[in-house]
Amino acid sequence: MTDVDPAFTDFLAQSRWFGGKGRDFEVTRAEEIGRVPGPPDVVVVLAEVDYGSGETESYQLPLALYDEEQPHIDRALVGRWPAGDGRFAYDAVHDRVAMAAYLRAFGDAPSTGAAGNELTFVRLPGHELDLDAAASPFSGEQSNSSVFFGEDCVLKIFRKVTPGENPDVTTHRVLTESGSTHIAHLYGWVESPLVEVRGAPATSLETTHLAMLQQFLRTASDGWEIALASVRDLFAEADLHAAEVGGDFASEAARLGEALAEIHGQLRDAFGTDTVDAGFVADQMAARLAAAIEVVPGLAEHADGARTAFGALAGLGEIPVQRVHGDLHLGQTLRTVLGWKVVDFEGEPAKPLAERLLPDSPWRDVAGMTRSFDYAPHAVAASLPEDDPDVRHQRATRAGEWARRNRRAFLASYCGEAGFGATDRTLLTAYVVDKAVYECVYEARNRPTWLPIPLEGVARLVAG
Repeated sequence: MTDVDPAFTDFLAQSRWFGGKGRDFEVTRAEEIGRVPGPPDVVVVLAEVDYGSGETESYQLPLALYDEEQPHIDRALVGRWPAGDGRFAYDAVHDRVAMAAYLRAFGDAPSTGAAGNELTFVRLPGHELDLDAAASPFSGEQSNSSVFFGEDCVLKIFRKVTPGENPDVTTHRVLTESGSTHIAHLYGWVESPLVEVRGAPATSLETTHLAMLQQFLRTASDGWEIALASVRDLFAEADLHAAEVGGDFASEAARLGEALAEIHGQLRDAFGTDTVDAGFVADQMAARLAAAIEVVPGLAEHADGARTAFGALAGLGEIPVQRVHGDLHLGQTLRTVLGWKVVDFEGEPAKPLAERLLPDSPWRDVAGMTRSFDYAPHAVAASLPEDDPDVRHQRATRAGEWARRNRRAFLASYCGEAGFGATDRTLLTAYVVDKAVYECVYEARNRPTWLPIPLEGVARLVAG
């Protein structure tokens, strides 16, 4: 552990992947947990964030170290390492030369030690890496950081780190080894027998995933953007129904349902299944609702209807659970020339790692996707300002039609010959309401102008 440059706090505060935005915090500790062979010298540091109430989080900072300032990456300057008169430390994600060192490390698959700890680069067989591919950081908003290497592969660096295995790695590994055609195949990962920043005894070390390297889907298009384009096509044709518009999404929704069913089957085979008391699950949903009302008071008027859905779930007794995606929506899908791919199996970022590793009902994933089918048309409608109440009503009606059509296509394909029974409906209804409640809290904290979308979604769900 070393002293911390106060600039680290400023750097985290302006980083889009930092989960503590809007809260008072300080970076109180930092520990070097390993090095990547250079040049340049790259150290991997865990920075401990203290929120002043006893709550702490750890964030991974891969730092490229230089004796002199590097003007071409000045926006990535983190501070000094070590603090004081140490070298200039830059976020290595934005340094092409530093990221080339990461790629070489996968090619050599070495282990390098630092301060009694080590980084291990693990590589799965079956793909020959292009070690000369140029690095390019992904500029989109996300909770981690990704770097593309030409058109060959992409490295995802996990920013918020908890000791233990990351489900994004373990799930991708079994799906890759199962030959799944609905994911970007895993090529390798970085792990460490991590010592927590506060300093854990050697007996408590856990293998912890720090990054993953996987297939780059060159021809992929974002599922969310495809859905939005379909909605815009519908809104542009005032006299046509969703089934009549050229950009109809229903066939794609059906293919998504088929892909998810296949993924769930492979996960059942690899990780097995269990059961859980539905009453326990319903109690958790009710507790999340109560906490959400504190953040979004507008949920209170819909609370009775939501509790009715949770109560129906509680009456089901034992329900099957398994490894699932955990945070599935259209933004976690990519459409390629070879079909749909599902990405980011890390689970819901706000949940602790131990909770994300627990088996859950596959209906949680189904609920996430059906909520996304509701979100897309209402998000487009909200983005089109219109004072005429008749026009607003017409768009709301057409948004509902688009959502229903795609939900039905998705569910029919997902359920297949087994069909969608009464028990399925009870499970899905509860999980969809739970998901919409979560969305209300998320939007209230991150995009307040979008809050009406999930809040109105909750109202429609409990009314129906």
